[in-house]
Amino acid sequence: MTWYALVLVAFVVAGANGQGFKCPAKDGQYDDPRQCDKYWECVDGEATPKLCPDGLVFDPLIRKRNKCDQPFNVDCGDRTELQAPQPKGPCPRRNGFFAHEDPSVCNKFYNCIEGDYTEITCTNGLHFDEYSGTCVWPDSAGRQGCKDNSNVLKDGFSCPTEAQKDANGNLVVHPKYAHPTDCQRFYVCLNGVEPRDLGCQVGEVYNEENQRCDAPENVPGCEDWYKDDPAASSKPVKKQ
Repeated sequence: MTWYALVLVAFVVAGANGQGFKCPAKDGQYDDPRQCDKYWECVDGEATPKLCPDGLVFDPLIRKRNKCDQPFNVDCGDRTELQAPQPKGPCPRRNGFFAHEDPSVCNKFYNCIEGDYTEITCTNGLHFDEYSGTCVWPDSAGRQGCKDNSNVLKDGFSCPTEAQKDANGNLVVHPKYAHPTDCQRFYVCLNGVEPRDLGCQVGEVYNEENQRCDAPENVPGCEDWYKDDPAASSKPVKKQ
């Protein structure tokens, strides 16, 4: 190989590695001028291109060694380009906080870490906001087409709109309701609006009349609830 050819090969290799990026005098990690999730590792004036994990972007202001962070924490400015996404399951990218795939479900979101995800439900009444990565009031999130699913359980139960009162006519703060088909289960409506699905211990059923767990024989229609469970039926009878 001629001297000219050697110089040409060296130039091509250097161009492939550095792609025109000129390292500052100080070694370190530097943001790419165009791509927000790309950065350059500079050692002794030599630049090596690097990519943040899919879904994260590079923040040159972070003093830690790992300068990749969530997009809502970083001002990318003119660095608008990103690497090709690597979706997995409900995660449009491998890492990050993402809205539920159903646009009408605004109170749930996914926390994705390398493609493994956890579904998270916002506190009652809040909507997920992708721009902040947090749950906020609906008017701040500004999402359209949302259904109010926050007060509906998976089996379709929602707290009745009519307030429940006790025998003395006082308002019940956390009213309870019997399950329509399962004698052991019942619902509690926190502050009258937020439903919770609960259950009695084995051997007992919910008594709607006194709003507590009771012996099956004390609840009409639930006398034989444990007849096929000898262990539960052998428990001592609980008096009303």
